[in-house]
Amino acid sequence: MPQADVLILTNGPGEVSTWVRPVVAQLHATWGENLRISVVLSPCPHSTGEETQILQQIAGVARVQAAEDFWPFLLWGRTAAGWDWLPQGVALFLGGDPFYTLVCGGRLGYATLAYAEVQVRWPDWFTALALAKKHLLSQIPPRYQPRARVVGDLMVAAAAEAVITPPRRQIGLLPGSKPNKLTQGVPFCLTVAAGLAQRHPDVEFILPVAPTLTLAALARYADPQDNPIITRLGWESATLEQVGQYNYFVLKNGLRVRLVQAFPAYSVLRECCVCITTVGANTAELCALGVPMLVLVLTHQTVGEVARAWDGIPGVLANLPGLGWGFATAYGWWMRRRLGLLAWPNIWAGRQIVPELIGAIPPEVVGELLDQWLTQPETLAQVRRELLQVRGAVGADREVAAMVGELLANGRIG
Repeated sequence: MPQADVLILTNGPGEVSTWVRPVVAQLHATWGENLRISVVLSPCPHSTGEETQILQQIAGVARVQAAEDFWPFLLWGRTAAGWDWLPQGVALFLGGDPFYTLVCGGRLGYATLAYAEVQVRWPDWFTALALAKKHLLSQIPPRYQPRARVVGDLMVAAAAEAVITPPRRQIGLLPGSKPNKLTQGVPFCLTVAAGLAQRHPDVEFILPVAPTLTLAALARYADPQDNPIITRLGWESATLEQVGQYNYFVLKNGLRVRLVQAFPAYSVLRECCVCITTVGANTAELCALGVPMLVLVLTHQTVGEVARAWDGIPGVLANLPGLGWGFATAYGWWMRRRLGLLAWPNIWAGRQIVPELIGAIPPEVVGELLDQWLTQPETLAQVRRELLQVRGAVGADREVAAMVGELLANGRIG
């Protein structure tokens, strides 16, 4: 019989996997059935539509409400399933707009706790604040700082708990989870793998499958009939095959890329000597595992779309043979100037620890970089040490769970 409620408000796939999941695990491990955990999703432009299903599969989550039912809950307190609420509880912000947590927690009469990663908002309204970094204290007026606590970064919490193991001759391919990334990322990574395997036939390749994807859906991005960018750019395709208990992408040259459906795939990723990845929370998780990475922002498809959409000279230049690479390089330079550092370990360090490559990059360029790293193990070891150093304190999930416990017991922290 639950004695208290914890209402978690969140929104996107990154927050669900890297914030909600580790915190729920700690809450459930500490209080078990004495705590009823309910998660309410708010609308998110980056939503995959699978967040509700993923949350329902997390041990410890008792109830989940989808984003399409959010507004009646925010405005009038009505849930789609007519949930009841216990007198004692905590409303916890783990993604979206923190103001929503204030509204919903206030209506229920619950203490409110916000996790702040980059910016602290409404510090005078929340009962307590959990901060990812110490410098965030400067955003809080002195009179409200006693209600704040530096807990560390949730994005590295779960991954940092994994045992760091000596790397194998294994490379991880992380093309992303959203269609626009997968369209380019899947065949690009397969092309890199095919070229690298010729020089390093002993290297194995793995590709973790996002929980929002089925194998059949993923396979379409490796099929030229469903993904025309493969034919247009001459990239590698692959077929889906099952051998024993494992599933593989099998390339035309016979190379097998093992598809890993376990989530999170820390036990496999921590054995990689290096990974190819897109930007996002996965760069923080790889950092926590101490796995060197090449971070890609591919613009092959983007440049094509721009060329088709623009009139005049820019459109002509983008389509002329031989100028596509120059155009993409200029576009990548513009993105670099505008966006700055993109990978989380680089952002935390304030400098580039792992390479960030932006533009219509030829797969051969990435293959050359990987070849250099594979033949220079001392370089990989140095990157690995720097990643483990910059990841910061571990245990943020335990600290947030402890703050929830303090609020339930005392109505405040400290």
